[in-house]
Amino acid sequence: MTFNNKTISELHALLVSKEISATELTAATFEDIRSRESQVDAFLKLTEDQALVHATEIDASGIDVGNVLSGIPIAIKDNIVTKNVETTASSKILTGWIPPYDATVIEKLKSAGAILVGKTNMDEFAMGGSGENSSVKPTKNAWDLTKVPGGSSSGSASSVASGEVRLSLGSDTGGSIRQPASFSGIVGVKPTYGRVSRFGLIAFGSSFDQIGPFAPTVRESAQVLTAISGFDKKDATTTDATVPDFTSKIGQSINGMKIGIAKEHMGPGVDPEVKSQILAAASILEQQGAIIEEVSLPHSEYGVAVYYIVASSEASSNLQRFDGIRFGYRAEGATSLDDIYVKSRSEGFGEEVKRRIMLGTYSLSAGYYDAYFKKAGQVRTLIIEDFNKVFSDHDLILGPTAPTPAYKLGALNHDPITMYQGDMLTIPVNLAGLPAISVPAGFVNEMPIGMQLIGKRNDEETIYQVAAAFEGATNFHNEKPTIFGKEA
Repeated sequence: MTFNNKTISELHALLVSKEISATELTAATFEDIRSRESQVDAFLKLTEDQALVHATEIDASGIDVGNVLSGIPIAIKDNIVTKNVETTASSKILTGWIPPYDATVIEKLKSAGAILVGKTNMDEFAMGGSGENSSVKPTKNAWDLTKVPGGSSSGSASSVASGEVRLSLGSDTGGSIRQPASFSGIVGVKPTYGRVSRFGLIAFGSSFDQIGPFAPTVRESAQVLTAISGFDKKDATTTDATVPDFTSKIGQSINGMKIGIAKEHMGPGVDPEVKSQILAAASILEQQGAIIEEVSLPHSEYGVAVYYIVASSEASSNLQRFDGIRFGYRAEGATSLDDIYVKSRSEGFGEEVKRRIMLGTYSLSAGYYDAYFKKAGQVRTLIIEDFNKVFSDHDLILGPTAPTPAYKLGALNHDPITMYQGDMLTIPVNLAGLPAISVPAGFVNEMPIGMQLIGKRNDEETIYQVAAAFEGATNFHNEKPTIFGKEA
């Protein structure tokens, strides 16, 4: 039996009434995973024994009536640290590392009664936009197994899109939640920088990284974000802003709201059919009373260049700790300390990770720092100012999440420059530290595409309000790939 067609609110009602138990729901989830996993390759590790023990404990103590996540299974991206469960960030260099602690978001989920069912595949150290840079295996798109699911949160997206799980967590450094959500026809949210603790998230770009949820619907996404948000004394970058109920504005009218469409996000490089679908989506919001206007983000064209200098520089620094000494992979045959470092890192890191380490190290090196890293930081400020100017007179910014629908596996992973351009619409949001959502907005060549809504800092409620208004006026979120409907 499968429960993957029910929302977590519906499942919560069944759990509270004892029509089903957390143990039954968890067991059914693993049946769903087993029936699909060989096709999508979304998971690196399943935690079935621990999950069933946890579910039994929840059944014994009783479902928390006031907590919608109580007894609900969830999958976790493999760069989020989980106590006593191997965490590798899909990298050979962390093979066999068993963390002795939980990330803050895991602590929050466990305290809410959510049940961890496994760790999902990803591009190594979250570096990639297709899901093909895992050191273990590529993940497949649930809609078409010959195509990429998007990255870097590839397994988290495919696990939800295929119906293996209802919810998952990913991380977003330059679009790694929103882009796979777009490619996979589900809802993905990148919260405001500092909204969710990064403690226990294996760092890639520390001034960009944010953890966020994947879900089939807007409300479910908001429910998860409410549970994982909040100040954390273990992460100095978290904001002390009050955590609202992110579902609070869902269902409210959007009449009179001003929404901008950035002309730079609808220009060259964006598939004409994607552009057409996004304009149609804007028209649906307009029919509900929203005021749609063209706006400009003139410095966004430099976003990709700025991002790959700053984020790679941060990655170069963050990944120094993986040296073959303290944890993870150590190369054999080393004859000196330097030999251990060089061989372990050369053998342990994949090509894309090494490419970004070298780019970042170069950008930070003597004689080049001012020309690259410092200049990129200055342009980042200009990008932030562009957003501030638009938001002085608009509630949200609307556009495509990705310039194209999902493409064939192997089509672009040999061409890093083209791959990097695939994040040109999501990267500016991370540079500015703003919240954004991708919601299903139609199909191009029978593959889903997403609409991105960008909001003001700490104003996720408005994003969810408009996203839910769009979702309620369309049926795209109810469309499922064939694999989703397969009975376990």
